[in-house]
Amino acid sequence: HVQLVESGGGSVQAGGSLKLACAASEYYRTHCMGWFRQAPGKERVEVAHIDNDGTTSYADALKGRFTISRDNTQNTLYLQMDSLGPEDSAMYYCAVVACGTFITRSDWGQGTQVTVS
Repeated sequence: HVQLVESGGGSVQAGGSLKLACAASEYYRTHCMGWFRQAPGKERVEVAHIDNDGTTSYADALKGRFTISRDNTQNTLYLQMDSLGPEDSAMYYCAVVACGTFITRSDWGQGTQVTVS
């Protein structure tokens, strides 16, 4: 039962960048992983996912600004976010997903807050 801990969020000005991290407790290299976000008053939505072979996929609106990556030696998932705008303000979560999809296969962590002003 993998446990996930997100970090790296914070406050940034529009146009800035942040890099989020998601540390996994175990069996990380066998998992396909995804990032999600939830803005206040809105549903949680998909951001990006990465398979265990490194294949990536992004929500259409985020292509070109966000980059998902993984370090299997550190059991860590990353999300590099560039050219941030206020619309990117949200709580960001990672999860284990079914490979090639955004279908979650793990519990949610506590998330990490991103605020863009």
